[in-house]
Parts: sequence; C-alpha cells; structure tokens
Amino acid sequence: MDLFDHAHQEQMKSEAPLAARLRPRTFDEMVGQEHIIGPGKLLRRAIETDRLFSSIILWGPPGTGKTTLAQLIAQYTQAHFEVISAVLAGVPDLRRVIQEAEERRKLYRRRTILFVDEVHRWNKAQQDALLPHVESGMITLVGATTENPYFEVISALVSRSRIFQLLPLEEHHLSILFDRALSDPERGYGKISVQVDPEARAHLIRVSGGDARNLLNALELAVESTPPDENGVRHITLDVAQESIQRRAVLYDKNGDAHYDTISAFIKSVRGSDPDAALYWLAKMLAAGEDPRFILRRLIILAGEDIGLADPHALQVAVSAAYAFDYIGMPEGIYPIAEATLYLATAPKSNSVGEAYYSALERIQQEGAGPVPVHLMDASRDARGLGHGKGYLYPHDFPDHFVPQQYLPASLQGTIFYNPSDQGYEAQILERLKRWRAWKTAQTEPASHENTDHPAVDSPRRD
Repeated sequence: MDLFDHAHQEQMKSEAPLAARLRPRTFDEMVGQEHIIGPGKLLRRAIETDRLFSSIILWGPPGTGKTTLAQLIAQYTQAHFEVISAVLAGVPDLRRVIQEAEERRKLYRRRTILFVDEVHRWNKAQQDALLPHVESGMITLVGATTENPYFEVISALVSRSRIFQLLPLEEHHLSILFDRALSDPERGYGKISVQVDPEARAHLIRVSGGDARNLLNALELAVESTPPDENGVRHITLDVAQESIQRRAVLYDKNGDAHYDTISAFIKSVRGSDPDAALYWLAKMLAAGEDPRFILRRLIILAGEDIGLADPHALQVAVSAAYAFDYIGMPEGIYPIAEATLYLATAPKSNSVGEAYYSALERIQQEGAGPVPVHLMDASRDARGLGHGKGYLYPHDFPDHFVPQQYLPASLQGTIFYNPSDQGYEAQILERLKRWRAWKTAQTEPASHENTDHPAVDSPRRD
C-alpha cells in the first residue's frame, strides 16, 4: 500500500457514517446479545480461540450486530475471510471464491471463511451450489439474514449450520451506544459540544426500535443538521429529534416472521379481550401495508372460533365489516375493520363451538359414522315400503315446541358433545339445554314411535 492508498483509506474512515465509525472492534465494545456472545458463551469462545470450524447462520433484525460479529470473526481468525453480498453476487462469484479456496487449501493449507450477507436473498440453485463445499469443509459459512432461516434457507444448508438468533437491542443497550457516540473523541462527537434534551434522547432511543444503526443514523442527522449557537453548542431538542428520525419504518415483511408474529399478536389480543393491544397491532399491520382482507378473514375465523354463541352477533359484525370494506375500500375502510376489532375484543368469549364440533368429529373418526335412526329418515320417499320416518315426533306439536326423542344413533344415546359456556348469550342456551336434557333423561321409556297417524309422518314439510 502506497502513501496515497493509505491517505484515501483514512479519509474514507473519517467520512464514513457514524454507525460505521462506531462499529465495535472488540467483544467488550459490543452491547446486547449476551445470550450468545457473553463471557464464556460458546460462540464467543469459538471466535476468540479461532475454533470456528462449523458453519453458522446469524439471524436477527437489522441493526443488532450480525455484520459486527462477522467482522470480529475476521479479526480473530487466521483463516482467509471472504465477504459476499447475496444481493449483488451470483453463482459466478461463488465459483471464484470456491476455486480460490481450493487453491489456498492446497498450496497454503489455509482455511476459508465465507461471510454471505443477506444469505436468504440467494435462490435455491445458488444455495445448492454452496452446499457441497460447506459439507466437505472447504468453506466455513457465516451467513447473515433478517429472515427465519428455517423457511428462507434450504434445509440441507440449515442442517449443516448452527443457528444463532440475535434479538432487538433493549433501551439500556441503546443508551450505552448513544452516550458512546457523544463522548468518543475519535469516532463520535466527543470533540464538539452537543446538548441533547432528555425528552429528545428518550424519543430517539424509543423510536429506533432496538436497531442500533437506526439510532445512530438519526443522532448523526440531528447533530450534523443543527448549527452551533453563539457558545458553540449544538442543541438537540425534541422537535429536532422527531425531524431526524421522522416516522419509524415499520419492520414488516408480508412473507416473513414479522407478518406471522404480528397477526399472531393481533389475534391473541382480540381473543384475550384487550382492545388497546388489538388496535395497536392492527395499526402496525395497516401502516405496513398488510392486505386488509387478510385481517378481516382472520377476524371472521375468530368470531366463530373464540366467541361463537357467547355473542352470535360477533360473526355478523365481522362479515359485515368485510362486506363494508369491499364496498368502500381504503382509507375509509379502516373504520369497519377497527369497529369489528373492538367489537370482537370486547365481546364475551367462548370456544365451545369448535370443541363441540371436533368432539363429534373425533367420535366419528374413532368409531365410524352410526346409522340414521329410522324415525329420522326421509319419509317422503320410503315411508310406505320401508317405514322410513315412522314414529317421528314433530316438536312444534308439543308444549314448548320440544319433545324428548332420540336424534343420535342408538349406540350414542345420551352422548353430549356441546357444552355451552356461561358467557354472554350462551348462558341462556345453557339454561335451555339443561331443561331439555333433564327432560330427556327423565323419560325412562322412549317416546312412542308407533303412531303412524302422527302428523309428522304424513306431512312432507315436517319431515
């Protein structure tokens, strides 16, 4: 390297973004991720002792330290460290890396560690091209991904790698980085005077959402765009902080974990009768561009699954909201969606509908379907020849429009599948069923099915 190259590199370092300048250079400078890189943890031991022989995949949201960990591996290892971005590189680049790795191993007996950033961006064919070389040990893969590798990376590659999940940084971690950025005289703003109001600091830390890069980029914009006052102090107020970070970009990929985790949180909040949490997750999904029809479909399912007959209107409200949205569209369509969300979240809950159905289904799957009792058969076709429908008692001809008779196959007589809860409207159903079932049980002799003159036998409308 000549003098001009060195000068150019030093200039690039000084002009790099704050987040790049402050990237940790040692494990002691890293904040967060103690569960995988804390003192004595397996991954840290393997990196510090240069014993990283098996491939790893670093999985976590942006700004949590995946690239930093990769750079620490490069710093500690005696192996050749190669970097590829899956966004820019393809199979030809991979072939070049592998060829050079083979020559390096053959000539110098030196290992190659390949860092693939955004490894999930490679398609199956590209990932397949890497597989045999990972399997043979020619390449030690260090992959970084923001997506769930169990879904986005081919299973053969996952099975040959150790997965390490990085978590969003907590506020006390971000607070450490914030102070470091302001106090470091070489890589941060320690040489200038910066005053940050407490509410501005709290806003930047809170809204950055566990993303160190997001926080440092916002702080850099706030400091660089604020001119010093007459005393040379750059004063960062709440207004400046809000302008610097603006509206937080919602981390949400319609095909990724954020999609499934957020809809899960939404449904569980509605089921758990927390309208405030339900509205929060609803707002996140809609702000991120989620398909409102997807949300409405889940609300319709929830109305039947988790509310049922505790409030029969819940299903009507959910279906009506779906119809209203199709009729008016966005943005006004948020009103019926929000209304349905609040109605279902505050409605009484019961899962007895699903339990009753699956209990009946399980019995059929175990024992097979029983025969239809003769008196319940269709009398309009075979009443004369086979006696179908003979003895059926028409409930409307009896007091309270109810008469005890057997509706299940004989082998299931007395079986109960539906057990109403005591919630909402279902409590009334429970009382009625108690009366009807008690009346049925009290009939030691089954109601007569021998009355061929009973109106139900002769009247098709009563079949």
